Amino acid sequence: MSNYTLPLFPLNLVIFPEGTLPLRIFEARYLDMIKACLRNNTNFGVVAVVQNQSSDNLSLPFAKMGTNFSIENADVTDLGMINIRCLGQHRFTVNSAIQQDDGLWIGHVTEVANDASMEIPEDLKMTQEYIQQLITSLSQQKIDEAFLPFAKPYKVDDCAWVANRWCEILNIPLIQKQRLLELDSPLVRLELVQDLLTAEFARK
Repeated sequence: MSNYTLPLFPLNLVIFPEGTLPLRIFEARYLDMIKACLRNNTNFGVVAVVQNQSSDNLSLPFAKMGTNFSIENADVTDLGMINIRCLGQHRFTVNSAIQQDDGLWIGHVTEVANDASMEIPEDLKMTQEYIQQLITSLSQQKIDEAFLPFAKPYKVDDCAWVANRWCEILNIPLIQKQRLLELDSPLVRLELVQDLLTAEFARK
């Protein structure tokens, strides 16, 4: 596992590896961060603004695990504002972090390997079928790919990809999404997603 420093962007959301993240940047510290990332072809990390519940005395105003993002495209349409679209690369854990004078957090992080590819078990096929239906529906609406919630390739046969996309779009509390991000097993994550979907359908 590799260790490195990474600028951190605390947000009220959780995005997983291979997830898309459109952002409109206007705060000075984050404008400087994005400009540096574009100039140096480097990434930044997104961490959820949830209470850090780790037991190692690391007191931070955000979660200890986040996702590393690359900037896929950037558009400066207004003075003092940058629109970017990013793609999740892998998870990381924050070992320590310091806050600069401008308010930007810099974390010393450890990369977490992406989940291994795994076929979706028969008893969890419902999750695959419904996300395929959603993708087909969005495609038929001819929505610009820049505004779609998922990025190609659509790995609808892969356990981790399907679980992660559901975790991003399900209407569940932020802390629950964070706990799903921190799970080591994509299979367990998908099982929990199916439980959530089943409960949601039962309410309708």
